[in-house]
Amino acid sequence: MSLLSFSAGPEEPWVCLGTAPDQVLAEMWRDWLTSQSIPARLAPEDVISFLGISGAPCRLLVPARYQAAAEQALAEF
Repeated sequence: MSLLSFSAGPEEPWVCLGTAPDQVLAEMWRDWLTSQSIPARLAPEDVISFLGISGAPCRLLVPARYQAAAEQALAEF
C-alpha cells in the first residue's frame, strides 16, 4: 500500500507520538505503524540524510486522528 493513499490532509495536524533514541529505531516504529495502516513519518528536522543514519534522538509523527491507534500499535511492537 502506498503511503500516499492514506496520508493526512494538508490541513490536518501531525502530533509527536514519541522520540526514539536514534533514527534506526524511529524508522522501525514508522514501518510498524504503516504496516498497521497508520500513517507515520519522522520529524524532518531530526533526520540528517546527507550524513547517513543519525544517532541522535528522532521524533515520530502521526496525524492527530490516528494518535490513539498509533499508541496502541506501538505498545504491541
